[in-house]
Amino acid sequence: MKTLLFLLEKEFRQILRNKQNVSILIIGPVIQLLLLPLAANYSVKNISIAVVDNDHSTFSRKLIPKITSSGNFKMAEYTSSYRQALSAVQQDKADLVLQIPLHFEQDLVRENSQKLYIAINAIDGTKAGLGGYYLGSIISDFNSDIRNSWQQGSSVSGSPHISVVSSNWYNPLLDYNLYIVPAILVTLVTALAAMQSAFNIVQEKESGTIEQINVSPIKKYIFILGKLIPFLLMGIIIFSLGLGIARLVYGIIPVGSLIVLYASLIVYLFAMLGLGLLVATYSDTQMQAMSLAFFFIMIFNMMSGVFNSVDSMPGWAQGLVETFPPSHFIKIMRMVVLKGSGFGDIAYHLGAMAIIGLVLNSWAVLNYRKTSG
Repeated sequence: MKTLLFLLEKEFRQILRNKQNVSILIIGPVIQLLLLPLAANYSVKNISIAVVDNDHSTFSRKLIPKITSSGNFKMAEYTSSYRQALSAVQQDKADLVLQIPLHFEQDLVRENSQKLYIAINAIDGTKAGLGGYYLGSIISDFNSDIRNSWQQGSSVSGSPHISVVSSNWYNPLLDYNLYIVPAILVTLVTALAAMQSAFNIVQEKESGTIEQINVSPIKKYIFILGKLIPFLLMGIIIFSLGLGIARLVYGIIPVGSLIVLYASLIVYLFAMLGLGLLVATYSDTQMQAMSLAFFFIMIFNMMSGVFNSVDSMPGWAQGLVETFPPSHFIKIMRMVVLKGSGFGDIAYHLGAMAIIGLVLNSWAVLNYRKTSG
């Protein structure tokens, strides 16, 4: 126990001695958590639309303001030439083209049916899909308004109508920050745990001090605990700062228990610090450690459900993601913060992180060879 306390004192002195490093470890994640949710926002707004109005009727004049007043679209071009509207798309001035045909209102009244043509720039598939969906919903709503006005003016009783009332659970206002901020907080803790713990041990290798420790009577697990515990505490500090920023800046208050969150965090840090330790055992220089750690962090960020849904991935990818600790902790964060889930609800993800952490730490300990030279 005395040996472990001595090593912990050494590590904290070494970390705190470098004030620039402490600033990077603390201030860096704070700035990222302030900026990333604002930039990494996948909600689609301000879609540029070019309208080709060949009818100039009462209906077309009602439809166009309904589209632009929705908050999702902005008028980029209003013309009678489809070629001119298509040119606006080619020049990236417009994302969609809505063409209202000649005699649109007249044919709709006479034949009770009419078609509108929509051309979508599909280079950005997400924006194209959502833009087309938004526009289709507005047109459908406009169509319903017309039919209701006709039925009200008719003496014949209207046809049966089914109304659908929906409610949004856990995120009633569909605030994207509620979805993305907990995940970004996980990525910041991931970077600290995986990279800094690996750098710390490799730095001992490069400076040669690890050789002195190797020839000392310090046991292997004591040395490893002395290296990992300081970063465990720093991970908890950064996580606490992140929760504070989420509350003060974004108004995100966890619905669930903080005890559940912090208990899950400790299990998660156990797994990620094990990864950092494993990276250190396979690296002789900080450059090697950075390359390996960055490789894993990039995969985690792209595949763990930070920005996209894991359920939309192929089956083999979903199976692979199950071995990623961040994917489980991101789900835990969203479940506890938004739904108020307890230990019973997150038991699977908590157990998965514990097993992964046990495997990584055991692998790292076995791979660490304490030599005498």
